[in-house]
Amino acid sequence: MSAPVWRRNEIDSPCVNICQIHPTARLCVGCLRTIDEITAWSRMTPEARRAVMAELPDRAPQLTQRRGGRAARLKDR
Repeated sequence: MSAPVWRRNEIDSPCVNICQIHPTARLCVGCLRTIDEITAWSRMTPEARRAVMAELPDRAPQLTQRRGGRAARLKDR
């Protein structure tokens, strides 16, 4: 008989293993956290983590603007 696996009672990380910082928004394109939030995550209280998680959906529109493409080339003419 095996013992049950012990788990911490805390909010999971929003990390999806797509770790790349957007050059202008300064947010991770995978989880939408700032560099400071990512590095402090393991030391944050559950309340602070919940606060960050609540803000993440509102950050997504910051990454939807394209930096180039056809529209940018035509604008430069």
